[in-house]
This record gives sequence, C-alpha cells and structure tokens, in this order.
Amino acid sequence: MRIDFNRPFLTGKEAHYMYQAVYTGKLSGNGVFTKKCQRFFEERYGFKKCILTTSGTDALEMAAILCDVKPGDEVIVPSYTFVSSALAFVREGAKIVFADSYADNPNIDADKLESLITEKTKVIVPVHYAGVACDMDKIMEIAERHNILVVEDAAQAIDSYYKGKPLGGIGHLGCFSFHETKNITAGGEGGLLCVNDERFIRRAEIIWEKGTNRAEFFRGMVNKYGWVDTGSSFLPSEINSAFLWAQLENLNMIQERRKHLWNLYHEGLRALAGKGYFQLPDIPPYATNNAHMFYLVCRSLEERTALISYLKEKDALAVFHYLSLHKSDYYTSHCGEVVELPNCDRFADCLVRLPMYYDLKDEDVEFVVNTIRDFFYGR
Repeated sequence: MRIDFNRPFLTGKEAHYMYQAVYTGKLSGNGVFTKKCQRFFEERYGFKKCILTTSGTDALEMAAILCDVKPGDEVIVPSYTFVSSALAFVREGAKIVFADSYADNPNIDADKLESLITEKTKVIVPVHYAGVACDMDKIMEIAERHNILVVEDAAQAIDSYYKGKPLGGIGHLGCFSFHETKNITAGGEGGLLCVNDERFIRRAEIIWEKGTNRAEFFRGMVNKYGWVDTGSSFLPSEINSAFLWAQLENLNMIQERRKHLWNLYHEGLRALAGKGYFQLPDIPPYATNNAHMFYLVCRSLEERTALISYLKEKDALAVFHYLSLHKSDYYTSHCGEVVELPNCDRFADCLVRLPMYYDLKDEDVEFVVNTIRDFFYGR
C-alpha cells in the first residue's frame, strides 16, 4: 500500500458541525463557529485579537494593508519560503529584500538582518519554517531600534513556542494557515490573522469586512455602517469555520500523535545522520517542535533527487520544498537584482520532506526509515 506524503485528518465531527452551520441560517461568516474559533485562539494563546481568513495568504495580505506599505517601501523576507510571504507585500507596491537562512536552519538569519536595513525598510517578515521559531528576541530588538514592523509568517507554526511565547503572538501581526497540508485544516483552505498591537485592531476588522464598519454596526457601536476604508472579502464562510472547529477541539490529540511520529523518524534516522549521510532538523534551544514537518537535508541535489526516486519506487512519497524566491522568474524579471544567498540555495537543492500526517502508522515510519537506510548503505 502506498504511503502518501500528506493526508488531511478528519476527527469525525466536521460534517456534524457543518450541518449545524447550514441550519443556523447564516452561512456567510462571522457567525457562531467563526466566533468560537477566534475565541479559542485568543483564550488558549493570549492573542489580543484573532480574525479568521479564507487563507494564510489572505492573512498576509491583510497584514500588508495594516502595515500601510506603500510603493518604494522595503520589506525584508527570507528567500526560502512560500511565495505568499513576499507576494502579499508586492501587491502593495513594496520592494522585497531577500534574506538568507542560517547554515543549519532554514529560518531567516537574524545575525545578518541589520545589514539589510535601510531608511526605506518598513516591515520584517520572519517565517517560522516547519513550525520552529526564528530568533524573535534578536528580530524584535532590531525592529524596535529601527522603528520597523514585524509580521510573523506562522503558517506552519500552530501550537509552537519561542521561549514560552506562542508563535504568531510576538510580532505586531501574526499569520497562520489552515491549508490541508497543515497540522489542522479549515476544510482545505483557511487562515488566521493575529493582531497583537492594539493600534491595528479596529482597522483590521474594517479591512476584513470589505472596507466597511459593519462589525461595529452588529455590535451596536454605530447606528449604520458604510464604506470607510480599503479592504476585501477576507472573511471565510461558516462552513469552513465549522470544519475548523472540529479540528480545534482535537488539537491536543492531533499534536500528540504528530510529535510521536516525528520522534520515531528522528530516533530511526539519528545514526545515519551521525555518519554524515544527511542533516536532521535543527531545533534551537529557544524553540519548541510542533511536528509540522520532518525533513532531511541531503549532501547534494543529485543525491536528493535519487533518494526521492528510490522512495517513490518503494511506494513512499517524499517531496522537496521551496525554490529560492530570489532566483524566481518573476523576481529576476521585475527586479533584476543579483543577490547571493547560498544557504537558501542549499536548502532549495537538498531538503526533502518525508511523509507526515495523523493517520501515518508507526510501521509506515519504520518502513520509510528502513528504505532510507537501504538507499544510503546501498550506494
């Protein structure tokens, strides 16, 4: 039987709650399930204000609007990330300044961050790759000193922490994704914007409600609502929120299982890594692990390609991840700047993700580990 790379997990309550949502008579969003999900994040993690969105990309686009990014402003983004981390700010006219990763960790290299800052720098976007925290103390200190906003791209980082602080709640704004490849999903797509700076709370609601103050109207704060700002249709339907609520109710169970699988991989592959065949994920002492992903960093592009092919022949699907954004067709054709980011390029060429999902069996992990062992010992 084939071992897939990813399978969305169903708790069994999703259809039940979606049925309830349908018969409340309100499907357009910001109903019972939307409010329950938002309150969950605010109460569990202490986020000041949480707003559900239709995707993680939409959460980032809301953040870019809230940061008041204008044409010519510079936004620092790691090159080794999904395109949305940059695209949300490009849409507002920003110039993207790409940053390199650490040598042993795909996260943004905070030690090199200050050299990228100019008088035009408006925002820094740390991306918590694989749910593992960036060095947020360094990033926030630099940002405060230069009066720069910080938008955490926590798309992969639900239920993960930096020095006891929940990711997504440290920067001025935080963005999560509930795409079907994430630890929990809102039915395939979904996202969350965390507003951690009170200056942005009121405007965030207006942008969320298509540029109107409708949320204030429904709370009885104004006697009518109208068009007062820019915005878009960022609000998900109640059906998506109902699906997400079933997942949130089981978050602890989901996390426990994923961490168990992650630890099985790590224990099974540690000896091979010790012999230098590949690099295992690095978890810095300030970070926790939410088991979003288990990856290896091979010694070369050719070796990674051969490993992925070998696993596929054995019916186990492993995949590579991002290509360096600073080398993308869009960036090079529109910006034309040549930058050298060797660590990002190494991860783009050498990183391979192994199967990871709730329904993955212990014996499946053992099979993948043994197949990897056979591959390297047989070369």
